[in-house]
Amino acid sequence: MNDLKQKQKSLPRSKPELNQDPHRVRDISERNLEVAIGREVRAFRRQQKLTVAELASATGLSIGMLSKIENGITSPSLSTLQALSHALSTPVTSFFRRFEERREVVHVKAGDHIEIQRAGTRAGHQYNLLGHIGSNSSGVVVEPYIITLSASSDVFPTFQHDGVELLYMLEGEVKYRHGDQLFHLCPGDSLLFDSDAQHGPEVLVKLPARFLSVISYPQAN
Repeated sequence: MNDLKQKQKSLPRSKPELNQDPHRVRDISERNLEVAIGREVRAFRRQQKLTVAELASATGLSIGMLSKIENGITSPSLSTLQALSHALSTPVTSFFRRFEERREVVHVKAGDHIEIQRAGTRAGHQYNLLGHIGSNSSGVVVEPYIITLSASSDVFPTFQHDGVELLYMLEGEVKYRHGDQLFHLCPGDSLLFDSDAQHGPEVLVKLPARFLSVISYPQAN
């Protein structure tokens, strides 16, 4: 009963405002070279905490022209790119990186996942990695696993690591701890949490237990 109250308490009272549309398709104009250059110029300018006026002054461009470049409305000449490169202390080629960058994808067929021993895992916790993408433009690393707990698995509710983790229960039942709260997870249940807090399975209620774990954390510089 307490577990049910905690689960109900954890649900948001109002619908959260989300800024990503999962069905959005980028317009052609967003994929062109001008837009790619503009985004990079803006990113470098903000990184260096420069205003549009300050960068315009440093390059000899008008504020209006710089604004058009950042918004992908106009195609900058090579001399303009060189001026921006000098003012932002970055190679001219860095303005093209998102346009040319290959976007990775990983397809893992059933049964082809890799069984690994993830740092910090305990005996009997079987981790199957579902795919991995290394350095990428998002700045985020995502590790998707299928985790299986059996009768020989240890309970260990004190894992801690960087990032955010999502659990989705597929089979069995466990009581899963996060900080000072205990959640009874059944098939179809999910748990999203800050993984810097101590967490992990505390009671193995029904075995075998299997769940999807997706961990995301900032990419190392």
